[in-house]
Amino acid sequence: MRWNMVVLASCLTTAGCVGGTSMAERQDENVQSSLQYDSVPCDQLLANRNALAQQYNLPVTAKPTFSNPAMGFGPFTPDMRSKAQRDSDKASGEIDAMSRSIERRDCGEPKKKDKLELPGSKPAQS
Repeated sequence: MRWNMVVLASCLTTAGCVGGTSMAERQDENVQSSLQYDSVPCDQLLANRNALAQQYNLPVTAKPTFSNPAMGFGPFTPDMRSKAQRDSDKASGEIDAMSRSIERRDCGEPKKKDKLELPGSKPAQS
């Protein structure tokens, strides 16, 4: 029994430590900074986010997901997801970063008026 545990532990260590192929490392890579999208015009950013969400059949509110590996084995669990699932998870991270930039900059919101006006009244002529 002890021998089996030693072999299992060494296999998990080898599988997880081979150049960033663990599930935890790859899922962490999906989290992106929203600051990279702040220089993109709002209308273009909204269109890019919506197109990416549609391409991967994800909601525009998608967020990166993380698995819950057995306690302590996260860095050693090999990434067994399919390429399609990895691509979808990466797109979720991009969509989340774009959405945070959109929200922070109030993209898509109508411009706030500086002056108060009564409903139905016309703005004063100067």
